[in-house]
Amino acid sequence: MAYKYDKTPFIEVNGRAFEGYDNIVKEIRKRICEINKEQIILVLDFYPGINKDEMLLNIIKPLKASLEIFSDEEIFISDDELNRIIEPNMTDDRVFGIMNFNKIADYLDEQKVLAAQSKITKARDLIIIYGVGASLTVEPDIYIYADLARWEIQRRYRKREIPNWKSDNYSEDALIKYKRGFFFEWRIADRHKKANYRKFDYVLDTNVRNSAKMIDAETFFKALETTVRRPFSVVPYFDPGVWGGQWMKEVCDLDRNADNYAWCFCCVPEENSLLIKVEETLIEIPSINLVFLHPIELLGEKVHARYGKEFPIRFDFLDTMEGGNLSLQVHPLTEYIQENFGMHYTQDESYYMLDAKEDATVYLGFKPGIDRGAFEKDLLKAEKGGFEFNAKEYVNVFNCKKHDHFLIPAGTIHCTGANTLVLEISSTPYIFTFKLWDWNRLGLDGKPRPVHLEHGFKNLQYYRDTEWTKENLINCFETVAEGDGWIEERTGLHQREPIETRRHIFSKTVEHNTNGIVNVINLVEGCQAVVESPDFSFDPFVVNYAETFIVPASVGKYTIAPYGDSVGNTIITIKAYIRC
Repeated sequence: MAYKYDKTPFIEVNGRAFEGYDNIVKEIRKRICEINKEQIILVLDFYPGINKDEMLLNIIKPLKASLEIFSDEEIFISDDELNRIIEPNMTDDRVFGIMNFNKIADYLDEQKVLAAQSKITKARDLIIIYGVGASLTVEPDIYIYADLARWEIQRRYRKREIPNWKSDNYSEDALIKYKRGFFFEWRIADRHKKANYRKFDYVLDTNVRNSAKMIDAETFFKALETTVRRPFSVVPYFDPGVWGGQWMKEVCDLDRNADNYAWCFCCVPEENSLLIKVEETLIEIPSINLVFLHPIELLGEKVHARYGKEFPIRFDFLDTMEGGNLSLQVHPLTEYIQENFGMHYTQDESYYMLDAKEDATVYLGFKPGIDRGAFEKDLLKAEKGGFEFNAKEYVNVFNCKKHDHFLIPAGTIHCTGANTLVLEISSTPYIFTFKLWDWNRLGLDGKPRPVHLEHGFKNLQYYRDTEWTKENLINCFETVAEGDGWIEERTGLHQREPIETRRHIFSKTVEHNTNGIVNVINLVEGCQAVVESPDFSFDPFVVNYAETFIVPASVGKYTIAPYGDSVGNTIITIKAYIRC
């Protein structure tokens, strides 16, 4: 098969885009000239992670304002006071904190705000207020929002290019920086962004260092309105790991010289990007913007009612081809994640085998009659070092083959072995993995990978033994419908999990309907397929092997058929949606 995996899917719209700082500044100056006022206030509002010096050098200084106010320092409480206030949410754990439910305005220093407003009142000509939460100071005449995808923020954390907001922790452990972002600053920043979308005049794409792009608000909103009424893909991102494999290098056309690729996150809107093409300019924005602005059209009424402005389905790849085992792990039960971390739903998941070698295996569920005390004692000894935990003594090891489907409700002990390519279909709060045993490995940072036995022991469901696992979690396939040239099968997930998965095996056109609920789909067999609208409400959308795409709830009826080299052949899709 000739692979055609698209790493840069985009939505094309008509509108206005400005590429490069010279063109951006030119547009801002033009806008300033159109405002006939003695005092003009320009707000450049940052998502945390924006490079302040880059903005100063390329936008703020060239505009030659009479007054510049940096919000991070001039309207908020001190860094030390902020750290003291949020310390209980950050915890002593390297990975897990407690969700913060405050707003960014809760960290304003009232006296500083008054002082800044006094300066603004006295100033004339152009005034620029820039930084995180900059718009909290005063109503702007021009409002530019500088946005940044969370995946790029993580990359910058690792490279020690940026600290956390109101911190000087450039060199701190990347996991700890991520924790502070996940549990604190991204939450308050998202609430601020959601409250101000409709005030934006421009959106600034800062994902590529020193190469910013900008679109006006009309184009930004038009792009999202277009996206939410047609099938689309977010921009996948790839990451190495200690157990990573070689499969994605070939199929997804990645750097052949890299040691490995462990993950591909191909549907995690909280962290992925959307690409918007305006003429010849590609603008990258966080895909979560679509969820925030069009939750009902994207998710559907029923899913929005249950999850709010969160995208509850995640698709990703786990590549262990010529690699190693994943860590032996468990995910928290719903009440545990609610009571301990402030999350309102947990990480249920499944492993769909997109590919597997003959010796591939999956660890899943306990062997019958194990000694629980001995199991926990052995893991505690292994955590201290110098002891090799024998996972096969306690955990079932099942052979697996391509297109098998293993269901993993929260509380189930599990991991995949080497020589698999897993399409992981799961609920979205994906950092909540309690590692129990990691095969005596160090992380890519040279440090021991975090193990959370105390959390794990409180969530393991020991009754899920061999018989229960075989009956409830392995290849629970059921034919639910069939017609000329197609079969539809239910493949899961378990009744404790909120996601339903359906597999279509077909050589002719298959009719689908979102029924008012967002669908997430991957082409798991075949070169290409085409997604079309029976009433031509969107242009045909071509998907390649292994690509994931989203069909918004608003689409309603659509069809999928073999395309290109797949015409006349049998192909397979796997579809996930929330049971409502």
